[in-house]
Amino acid sequence: MKTIETAAQYEEIKNTKKAIFVFSADWCPDCRFIAPVLPEIEQTFSDYEFYYVDRDQLLEVCQAENVFGIPSFIAYDNGKELGRFVSKDRKTKEEIEQFIRGL
Repeated sequence: MKTIETAAQYEEIKNTKKAIFVFSADWCPDCRFIAPVLPEIEQTFSDYEFYYVDRDQLLEVCQAENVFGIPSFIAYDNGKELGRFVSKDRKTKEEIEQFIRGL
C-alpha cells in the first residue's frame, strides 16, 4: 500500500485512478486490528490501487472528505466517488470485503 504524502497528491490520485483510500493513524488500535489483513484484501481486489492516508498528517484531506472516524475507506474511480465505509467502529476483514464487493 502506497502512502499519500500531500493533499495535492491525494487529489491527483483521486481524480486519475481507480483507488481505495484507507484513512488511518499509527496510534489507532482499530486500525492496527485490520492491518494484518489489508495485504490480502489488496490482492483480492487488485483492480483497485490502495493508498494509506495518515489522519494526523493530512487532517485537511480528512476534513474535506468528512472523515472523522478511523479506520475508514473511500473508493474513487477517476474523480467519481464509488462509495465510502466511514465510521469510528472497528471493522472486520469480512465487512471491508463486503464494502468493496458492493462498489
